[in-house]
Amino acid sequence: MANILSCQKIEKSFGAHTLFTDISLSFEPKTRTGLIGPNGSGKSTLLSILANKTEPDSGRLFLSKQMRVVYLSQTEHFDGEKSVTEIVEGAIGGHDEEHKILMAQIALSQAEFTDPQARVASLSGGWLKRLAIACALGQDPDLLLLDEPTNHLDIRSILWLEKILRDAPFAFVLVSHDRLFLENVSNRIIELNRCYPDGFLSFPGNYSHFLEKRSAFLSAQQEQEASLANKVKREVEWLRRGPKARATKAKSRIDEAHRLQDELSLVRRRNQSGRSLKIDVAGTGRKTKKLLSAQKIGKKMGDTTLFSDLSFDLGPGVRLGLAGNNGCGKTTLMHMLYGSLECEQGVISRANDLKISLFDQKREDLDLNQTLRRALAPDGDSVVHQGRSIHVASWAKRFLFQTDQLEMPVSHLSGGEQARILIARFMLKEADILLLDEPTNDLDISSIHVLEENLLEFPGALVLVSHDRTFLDNITTQILGFSDQDHQATLYSDYRQWLKSLNKGKAAPKTKKVTAPPKKQVSPKKLSYKEQKELDEIEGAIHAAEQEVESCRKKVEEPAVMADQETLNKWCSLLTTSQENVDNLYLRWDELEQKLAGLNSP
Repeated sequence: MANILSCQKIEKSFGAHTLFTDISLSFEPKTRTGLIGPNGSGKSTLLSILANKTEPDSGRLFLSKQMRVVYLSQTEHFDGEKSVTEIVEGAIGGHDEEHKILMAQIALSQAEFTDPQARVASLSGGWLKRLAIACALGQDPDLLLLDEPTNHLDIRSILWLEKILRDAPFAFVLVSHDRLFLENVSNRIIELNRCYPDGFLSFPGNYSHFLEKRSAFLSAQQEQEASLANKVKREVEWLRRGPKARATKAKSRIDEAHRLQDELSLVRRRNQSGRSLKIDVAGTGRKTKKLLSAQKIGKKMGDTTLFSDLSFDLGPGVRLGLAGNNGCGKTTLMHMLYGSLECEQGVISRANDLKISLFDQKREDLDLNQTLRRALAPDGDSVVHQGRSIHVASWAKRFLFQTDQLEMPVSHLSGGEQARILIARFMLKEADILLLDEPTNDLDISSIHVLEENLLEFPGALVLVSHDRTFLDNITTQILGFSDQDHQATLYSDYRQWLKSLNKGKAAPKTKKVTAPPKKQVSPKKLSYKEQKELDEIEGAIHAAEQEVESCRKKVEEPAVMADQETLNKWCSLLTTSQENVDNLYLRWDELEQKLAGLNSP
């Protein structure tokens, strides 16, 4: 099968800092590639090179004839005065007017825009991202390059994008740190990392399969280092004995000893480059049972009620996740708990001398013209962490920065590296309560995993906003889910329950009090007859529903349908309804499987 796009021996550096060298990759039709790697490894830069937006220092690109590569960057800038239809039609370009109109209608329908004349200026961050995706889909790509496509998307929108990509007729390469997203949409994973001999590691299969293969590879590389170390040790001892004979055989052995030392150095350097972030958010050790209490609080933005009559308590051990669509008030609630916004209704009570730390998703506090050195240590060449003075160079290494980066402006750092600066600052404060608003934004997967481990050990309370479903599952003990209809919130065991309540279109019940993690309830020994019958038949139902989706999709793509706007709108609506049916069936299947697994667990 011919490649859509390939690159050979691509190399890129910024000043003295080398991102990657000799990268050679190819991308075939129907290949769905997830591109991962540590922050600063060059993922976004490589994607931009593949899109022909950035020139490599060396190497070449090869694009097959008549193949269309479309690039979706992390940030898009649109004219706020234009309608969403005008934006998508402008992105399509190069076609006759009638074709552009039809393609724009299909793309906006896929993106679930209900008002094709909506002004860009009225869109939230999540809908701006959907608009950017619609622009990309409207260009009918053979290969779509997506850089962090889930940024600014809430959980429901991420599920929507997953469906788009699972059913995509085109190949794609996406940069993402969302593990479940990668698991659900990818059939190939590539990791950029200096710990590999070629600078990258690639395996076909989904993300979990890649983890298995990578673990085996790294274990073998560790064993290789140990084996080489033993060989070098023997050869060094032989050299120290100073063999008197300088025969050809002796000289050959000396040369081999030097070669082994060089090889060991390379392997050791690769293994050491795989080190992970060191995070240690310090708690105060306070044992107060109730740290914070919110009673019947509410907030409006203009004439819009975000939430009302909301009550909960926070104490040690409570790890509360906030779930809701963009704009429901999650970040606003965080700032009310922190004290930077006042309550319009109700009251928030805090324990005496309570220490609260807020991790804000906005990076307004970062001076982009400042050097990394000053950003990490603004008052000198050291910081004080848990009562101990640490030099800025050592402090930087804890967050995976190289010494040669200390004088680099913050503006030259990747989004993930900037996020690590914020985490470094966050760690310098002791806290009873942690308020974390999208702490995983731009962090690489390894750093997210380390952050998870540290937060699970935090002795105080924490409140978390995240659209990373794996992160929510691993960290939270409870989810406070916001309703679309009645500005109320209710307590759920996980985000799936909240999603199910939204999909039913029912208002959430009145808010329950959030206290310490609930005790596990004793479950029945088996599923009910009705549930078991539903589980046995659900795969068949999903298959039939997916066939209905495909049938609707083919209708939408028929020239006769595309030429008739009324008929096109009808089939687009049926396509949306059938896709929602599939999504609901998958949610129900997951719910039944989890319940069954819980019954069978010891």
